Amino acid sequence: MATLDIVCGLILILGTVWEAFEAIVLPRRVTRRLRLTRVFYRSTWMVWAGLGQRLLSGKRREAYLAVYGPISLLVLLTVWAGTMVLGFALLHMGMGSHLEAGPGVVTFATDLYMSGTTFFTLGLGDVVPRTVTARVLTVIEAGMGFGFLALVIGYLPIIYQAFSRREVGTVLLDARAGSPPTAGELLRRGSVESADALQHFLVEWERWSAEVLESHISYPLLAFYRSQHSNESWLAALTSILDFSALVIAGIDGLSPQQARLTFAIARHTAVDLAQVLSSPPAAPAHDRLPPADLDRMRQSLGAAGVILHVDAAHGQRLSALRRTYEPYVNALSQYLRMPLPPWMPATTSADNWQTSAWERMSSRAPQRVSTAIGDEHG
Repeated sequence: MATLDIVCGLILILGTVWEAFEAIVLPRRVTRRLRLTRVFYRSTWMVWAGLGQRLLSGKRREAYLAVYGPISLLVLLTVWAGTMVLGFALLHMGMGSHLEAGPGVVTFATDLYMSGTTFFTLGLGDVVPRTVTARVLTVIEAGMGFGFLALVIGYLPIIYQAFSRREVGTVLLDARAGSPPTAGELLRRGSVESADALQHFLVEWERWSAEVLESHISYPLLAFYRSQHSNESWLAALTSILDFSALVIAGIDGLSPQQARLTFAIARHTAVDLAQVLSSPPAAPAHDRLPPADLDRMRQSLGAAGVILHVDAAHGQRLSALRRTYEPYVNALSQYLRMPLPPWMPATTSADNWQTSAWERMSSRAPQRVSTAIGDEHG
């Protein structure tokens, strides 16, 4: 029995240390399928998202789902700490519980209390080790507890810095592509800009996609962190950039496809790798996001704004071929994360997030006045 306690304790301690190392320190994708962190997120997210899907709707559901990311991080850190405390308590018990606890009898509860106060470096002194082995074990646990707390303190700022950088790009897309962002609206509003400006825009989003790829592979938890507005998300931004790049590659008069190919490549890489990291196999959308009739309407709408899409049959074939390379992956991420994909063109004319606020809605002020005041004919 003592041997079993020691083996179980070592497995818990070493397994948790390795899990924390992979999740916090190791800056690359972990392909090992049997992981405590992976099991934790897949099981808790499915329960959390399932309850939200059944009980709530609209903005309330989005607010509920947005809580999961921060809460899951705190719970995961608590699970790691609790597992290590339990592991050291099992080691104490397996080695004979050589502890001094006053007149009381030393039980497993005493071992657990000793382990907890040592791991969190409390040093209360009401329970102390009596043998050399117990003292060495106490020193080792105190050192590991101190190191664990230091890693956590350093881990949280990294997570939120990466989240902030990602959201800056998502928010900047609001005025350029609407809320939610769409490739058609991005082209329509960008029609007043020069071809060089649109190429520079694609360069910026090539870098944004690369940053999302690297940060979310290292810290997959970031995928569950949601944007400030219910009609925006990092996945919608990524999808709209893929849609936009695909349109340029397929053929638009006056726009070179070279930079669009580069942006498309890294954006697709991001979608594919994150689908793999989150164990979401590719799945084609249940409904065509851009049926031929909608593509014709988008050509007419963009043509009125001065953006001429190629109308030959080869254009439609190229666009369809490009869509098949990324839509199954973004759709899989959409289904798993409960983040809706954006349309190709806005379904209705509505104000962007920057054009309205709760104050204006309460005062019945028309959001269109904001765009009129600054002279934005595309608002």
